[in-house]
Amino acid sequence: MSMSLDPQQNRRLLERLRQECGLDLLGVADLRGEAQALAGLPDRTRALHPFAVVIAQRVSRAVLATLEDGPNLLYFHHYRQLNAHLDRAATVMAAEIERHGAAALPIPASQIVDWERMAGQVSHRALARLAGLGWRGRHNLLVTPQLGAQVRLATVLTDLPLPADHPVEGGCGSCRRCVASCPAGAIGDSESAFDLAACYRKLDEFRRGRRVPQHICGMCVAACAGGMGEAVWER
Repeated sequence: MSMSLDPQQNRRLLERLRQECGLDLLGVADLRGEAQALAGLPDRTRALHPFAVVIAQRVSRAVLATLEDGPNLLYFHHYRQLNAHLDRAATVMAAEIERHGAAALPIPASQIVDWERMAGQVSHRALARLAGLGWRGRHNLLVTPQLGAQVRLATVLTDLPLPADHPVEGGCGSCRRCVASCPAGAIGDSESAFDLAACYRKLDEFRRGRRVPQHICGMCVAACAGGMGEAVWER
């Protein structure tokens, strides 16, 4: 099948795939002129994929409501299942894009390649911001207007012609729920004040002490409910 040159038709294809895969959000970022967005990938890969399709799946509020002072095994299992679901959806989406004659590279939802910076091949959060899904919150996570920070993300890079979304105007305003919820004291009054080292030390403590074999927490995610209502930790 030859690649359609109609960006709107291609966007409709992505929207159909989003619904079929049971995803909650989808946005498109134009990466031309955004060299830092794909800095972790080879130059040739960046040149061949000028668009990023960012997909999002909501985190269960019921699971988040079981958190008390850090991660538990129920949240760990749910976290892994969400990542697996996003990876499958990205694989399906990439395969369908390729069937339409375009290039597509699925990027895993959670794959650390730089432990010093706790960074993956790309920053899904940075790409999601460029794709208009939300803004960076005080807790260093993406905040969406619909679901707050209660989402997991994955990305498909492609050269399929697409209409790009644009960053949204938004911010945390006077909300400090994540600050109060953070067991590491890592969240400050601004995005730039986030203490990544303190966050990682607490994640490592949880991993060693709670039989949760991954560096996760979930407390600031639970606190940041966006337009869904009051934070689940404040109950």
